[in-house]
Amino acid sequence: MTKNLNVKKQYLLQNQELFGSDIFLDLNQKSTSFKNPIKTSKTVIIDDTWYYALEEEFSKDYWKSLTADIHDLYKRKTIYPHPKKIFNAFDSTPLDKVKAVIIGQDPYHGPGQAHGLCFSVEKDTKIPPSLQNIYKELKSDLNIAISNSGNLQSWADQGVLLLNRVLTVEANKANSHKNIGWEIFTEAVIKILSKDLKNVVFMLWGNEAKSFSSVLDKNVHCILSASHPSPLSANNGFFGCKHFSKANDYLAKHGKAPINWDIS
Repeated sequence: MTKNLNVKKQYLLQNQELFGSDIFLDLNQKSTSFKNPIKTSKTVIIDDTWYYALEEEFSKDYWKSLTADIHDLYKRKTIYPHPKKIFNAFDSTPLDKVKAVIIGQDPYHGPGQAHGLCFSVEKDTKIPPSLQNIYKELKSDLNIAISNSGNLQSWADQGVLLLNRVLTVEANKANSHKNIGWEIFTEAVIKILSKDLKNVVFMLWGNEAKSFSSVLDKNVHCILSASHPSPLSANNGFFGCKHFSKANDYLAKHGKAPINWDIS
């Protein structure tokens, strides 16, 4: 995308107020100029490729209702992730660079954890149990040493879209934002991926992720399914699934660079 399109994206995001400008923008610095939008620490960030692919969603009734609800919740309660990180997966992994997709349920609900990438936590944060199990499977599958860091940004930078089914959560209340509208949005995301791209690896862990199976074109993409890596279910099919090596084998077969899954 050109610089001008990037400027247009920021202008549209600010002026459409996708979640309410008082959450995402410093109103004292808000720009009214198309050519010089003010970027603050609260500005919504989303890569241009995703913004234009999803632009139609942003005008739909469910989105208006969802964003109004989210806007209100951020004002009244402690919600994770930080507003500017809600679209982190989309800003980290442009649509045209996606090679693999990992789908989680919803963000971690403790302080300092969620930052918009599923299963990933902020730097220097204790590694959650599900991610510990992911690392154990990596060790078993590819003999990759278990990392002391829970930040999966390097995966996202290589083309792994780390997408949660639901993009926000109330503090200390897992799955608290289920059925408020995010599922409609993320299903639209998966449909775009399935339709617009070819030879993507979808790693569906757990029932929430597997619910996307019906909208994926199995003739065009690689669909890998397993139980969720949570301690409650990892022994029911996640351990031993070898999804990481299978993903790399598939990518190599279709002329794409494999993912370096090593976080060390």
